[in-house]
Amino acid sequence: MTIASIPPTPDSGSTESLLHAGETARVGAEQFRRLAEEAREVRDQHREALETVRQERERLREAGEAARVAGEEARSAAEEARHAAVDAVKATADMLQSTLEQMNLVEEMRRTLREIRDIEKLD
Repeated sequence: MTIASIPPTPDSGSTESLLHAGETARVGAEQFRRLAEEAREVRDQHREALETVRQERERLREAGEAARVAGEEARSAAEEARHAAVDAVKATADMLQSTLEQMNLVEEMRRTLREIRDIEKLD
């Protein structure tokens, strides 16, 4: 409310008119002060909301980073497990090959023993 919008009082005197204008100005100033205070409160609430959003984004970023690291560790562990499985298959194949060679040697020794027996029977 401005002073120009205050209707003049009928000839109550200049002092009374000035008092009235002063009171009207004080009321207007008080209204503006309250509006400014409300605006500050809204601004503070917006700042708090923005800070909450920022903190949530940071928390989500950290959670995403932790998930990425966990995924990388899981991938690495899976790769190590795959290598261990390949090594186990190779070790099994080597063991089977060794067993086969031993069986062939045993079979060759049996043949040799049979041949020796056959020779001894001939003598």
